Amino acid sequence: MARFRYSMQNILSIKEKMETQAKQRFGEAKRNLDLEEDALNKLFILREEIEEHAREVLTGDLDVHEIEDSQMSRIICDEKIAAQKLRVKAAEDELERARTELEEAVKERKTHEKLKEKQFDEFIREENRAESKVIDELTTYTYGQKVGENG
Repeated sequence: MARFRYSMQNILSIKEKMETQAKQRFGEAKRNLDLEEDALNKLFILREEIEEHAREVLTGDLDVHEIEDSQMSRIICDEKIAAQKLRVKAAEDELERARTELEEAVKERKTHEKLKEKQFDEFIREENRAESKVIDELTTYTYGQKVGENG
């Protein structure tokens, strides 16, 4: 039996490598998004602490400087939260781009694998046809030999 060789194996190998790279980029984008969301959550916790401190300042002895500092801290924290939300959005967009790229790479690889499968099926059919032809020829030869001996 002949050996099967897929004519576009090089392309399939490249598609597999592209899929692997897309998976890595997707993983990196997911990790980056997780880090940015974690940083945002920490800022929300910090804002809660600042607001708690502001409530304590307002219920105790009134110190104008401490009240102003507390308000300024809250404003700065809110600005950091707004900036962090933008970073989270950018990370989400990057993750979506990586997801789309990965889906496309998987689709291309699967397409080439289906082509390889079809080519392999055709190879098997050709091999079976060739094998049947050889068997028919042997049967005809053997039958002819027996008829020649008996005739």
